Amino acid sequence: MARVSGAPPGSRYIDQRSYAVPGSLAGLRGPTSGQVTLDRWLDWSGDSTYDLDDPGDLQVMYQTVLNQAATDADLCRWLDGATLRRLWPDLWLPARLRLLWQARFPELVTPPQTLAG
Repeated sequence: MARVSGAPPGSRYIDQRSYAVPGSLAGLRGPTSGQVTLDRWLDWSGDSTYDLDDPGDLQVMYQTVLNQAATDADLCRWLDGATLRRLWPDLWLPARLRLLWQARFPELVTPPQTLAG
């Protein structure tokens, strides 16, 4: 019996996964401080509460939302455009997700760092 799939042979899940990308960064007006608890469909880890005043929690929350958001509404509810721009260079994201966002928002592309000589 042949296996039927919509994906090309040899393709990887990461290459087929879809990511939500909003129409504009200005529409991202999520919380910027205090404690938040993400919706269960975004963070099912059992500890979905983040202290946005803690830089580490803030970064992990943004990474989680970017990776798991299924709709623009999820992104707009939880992310803030200015905060995203500030955090963007340091976020650990799948390469495809990063490329999709940077294709839509060239302002997120950061120039390569030059090594001190």
